[in-house]
This record gives sequence, structure tokens and C-alpha cells, in this order.
Amino acid sequence: MASMIETAIRSTVTKGIGVVAEYNRKRLEVVTDHPFLTGIHKPMSQELTLEDLPVTGTIPAALDGRYLRIGPNPIDPDPAGHHWFTGDGMVHGVAVKQGKALWYRNRWIRSKKVAAVMGVAAAPGPRHGMSETVNTNVLAIGGRTFALVEAGSYPVELSDTLEEQTYNPFDDTLTGSFTAHPHLDPLTGEQHAIAYEATNPEVVRHVVISPEGKVTREEPIAVKHGPSIHDCAITGRYVLILDLPVTFSMKALIGGHSFPYRWNPDHQARIGLLPRNGSGDETIWVNVDPCYIFHVANAFDTADGKVILDACVYNTMFADSAQGPDAKSRGLERWTIDPAAGTVERRSIDATPQEFPRSDERRFGQPYRYAWTMGLPDADKAFIGESFLLKHDLETGARTVHDFGEGKYPGEFVFVPASDTAAEGEGWMIGLVVDLPNETTDLVILDAKDFGSAPVASIRIPHRVPPGFHGNWVAA
Repeated sequence: MASMIETAIRSTVTKGIGVVAEYNRKRLEVVTDHPFLTGIHKPMSQELTLEDLPVTGTIPAALDGRYLRIGPNPIDPDPAGHHWFTGDGMVHGVAVKQGKALWYRNRWIRSKKVAAVMGVAAAPGPRHGMSETVNTNVLAIGGRTFALVEAGSYPVELSDTLEEQTYNPFDDTLTGSFTAHPHLDPLTGEQHAIAYEATNPEVVRHVVISPEGKVTREEPIAVKHGPSIHDCAITGRYVLILDLPVTFSMKALIGGHSFPYRWNPDHQARIGLLPRNGSGDETIWVNVDPCYIFHVANAFDTADGKVILDACVYNTMFADSAQGPDAKSRGLERWTIDPAAGTVERRSIDATPQEFPRSDERRFGQPYRYAWTMGLPDADKAFIGESFLLKHDLETGARTVHDFGEGKYPGEFVFVPASDTAAEGEGWMIGLVVDLPNETTDLVILDAKDFGSAPVASIRIPHRVPPGFHGNWVAA
């Protein structure tokens, strides 16, 4: 009964705060040239189905499936209080088979708001409170395709053609919010995630999903201030919790800002090492200097009991801007965490500003050799720019650059192995590249081993796909 009363009170208070926030949002200064609503970020205004796309080069015969990418694409853009992270979700997909690009489709996630604007039925299925926006990741879980977001809505299950959508908390086995970044343990087939939500700032949860796509664990871990935990990592022994100083801001929420998380210098930065099957109070906390991490490349245990974490790191985040990321990347770092001594040793792998690290995910949670990242502009408060991709050989220290040329803007690329038994790094890197001067986009396929060379194939999409967040290859 106590929990039911607590839930009812929290729901009432949340609705009341929402009313105040919406009132104050209308009073915010309107930014006429909002950086995440104009230029390369200008939202698409319609859904398209394009078939038999033109191909330059040769698509590898082994590629049979879909490349899917999701990101924010506001259906009714309002610059007042808008943050890049909160726009209505839109999924983009390209289907490939037998060397051909069969189709491209883009579809909004049909929340009630989006459906009302479009004049169509909203996606069926249960909602998690008032949260419906799903815009951050799309990947296969338990043999099905799910669009994901953190700290809010339940996942949305998508059909192979993206036409059918259903809000689905993993067949009603998920009780709370989820994350944008679950990670598959290739040795067990389980997905691991750290989930949080603003309505419960004192708890985050370790969520485990079985190979069949059902939640088998939601273990609470005590925290303070409501940290924004975008990603996590796993090793053979631990789940890593990135409890860093971007936390929930009631002031920002009530003030009308759609993304209510800000840099909090009073929040102790720390890494939690949660035993994979342990209780939340068994978490080993290790303090670190203030910083922020969106994404990890990988993590693994060492023979002497330490933990290695490779990640892209920032000194701060969301300290100044209420519109999007506002800090310069420190590049890719390797952290050696000693749970016995309670220390973290930090070493720069490459100080070039970069983001969206990916590895050969058959090695996730294990020692590995290769990491690929997306280059960022070498300037403060500039998250998207004419950029390049980097390949890091963590064994030799070698670095390879793939430069797409002037006016080309690549997003995150994902590694696809040539086969289940291929060696680490033997396969392709696949991702979208915007040609801004020509307002077109290419799905580019690179040879991961011959990384600096010309693309193996490029599939032309005859319009600009706005920069989004995460993409993945879903095999047929």
C-alpha cells in the first residue's frame, strides 16, 4: 500500500510540475536560428519509401539485412526550450540483399503527439507514465527490433519494414524505464543495462534481458541527485556504472527546458563496479576527477584484479548550453580501475576530439584490439562538423584516418563482421555520411581492415538525413 500511495503522489506532483514547465517554456526566448533545428539539423518534413537505390562500388554479398539509424526529428519544431536530445524520434532504414539496396524508409515513432499531427493512429501498447518520445538507439534484442530511449518511454518494437510499431516493455517484463545503451554479452547472450529516470533520483537499476528478450533482473543501486547515465559497460565480473556530475535539475525543468539535466559540480564523480549477480549495496565505488562520458568503447578484467575502461571523455557537459552538447572532447582515454586500492589511473589513447566509439562487439566485455570512433571539430561547443573516422589499434598504438572530404559529415559507424568466425576487425564499417553542399546522404561501407582506402560501396539516398544518434546493422 505504501508504494501505491507513493506512486500516486509522485504522479500528481509530476503532472503539476509539467503544467508549470509548459507555461514557462512558452515564456522562454525564441531562438530564431536554433542550431539543432536549422542547417544540417533541419528536420525532415515527410516520410518516404524509396526502392532500388543507386549503388557505387559493390555491396559485399555477405551483407543481408538492414542498416537502421534513429535520431530526433521534431514533427512540429518549436525552438522555445528545445534541446537536441528531446526531439520526436525518426527511424531511417536501408535494406540490403544480394548486392542490392532494396529500399530506404524513414518513419516517425508514432507517439500520441506525432500521431495527432500526422492524423493517424498512435502506436499501440502501454506507456511508461507520460513518456512517449523514443529517439536514441535502434537494435536487435531477442530476435526482434526495438527503438530505445533512456530515462523515459518503454521501448518501441518495430516490424522489419518499420511500418508496424508497438510500445513494448519486453512483453510486460520491464517495470521501469529503460536505457538507450544495453550491451550484449556475446558469451551469455544476455543484454545488460543501467537505467535511470528523473522521477526517482535516488535510484538507478541494473537491468538484464535474457537471450529470449525477457527481463530477468532489475536490481536497484542507490545514488544521489539523479545522475544522467547514458551508457554502461560490462566485464566478466562487473557491470560498470558511470555516476558522473550531470544530474537532474529541477530548476531547468520548471524553467521550461525540455532536457532537465545540467553539470553539477557538487556531485562526486565516481565509477561503480557492481558484481554481475550481486545486490546494489555490493557495488564498489571508486571516485574520479570531475568529467563526463557519453559512450564507452569497451571494458574488461585484468589478471591482477583490475578493470580496464576505454571511453570518450569530456571535462564538463551541459554547463553552459540548454540546446545540446557544449564541451570539447578530450578524446579517447584508457582508465585502469583498481577496486582494491580505490584508484583510477587515466591515460590518453588519442587526444583528438572524437565520439561514438565502437568495437567488434563479439569482443565486448573482453580484451580486444580495435576501436573505431567519429572525429569531432577541434573547437568548444561544436559537436557536429566536417569530420572523419578513426581506427585505433590498441595493441600497436597505430591510428588510421578515413577522411570523407570537404562538405561530408559522417555519423556513427558500426562494425559488421565478415562472418561469425571472422577474426577481430575482419569485416566492414557501415554508416551514414551527409553531403551537405548537395543535400544528399550516402550509406557508406568501408573495409574495416583497409580502413583508409576508398569505400567498398556507397548507397545513395537522394536527400539529407539529419544527424542522429545511434545506428546498427540488423542481419536478416
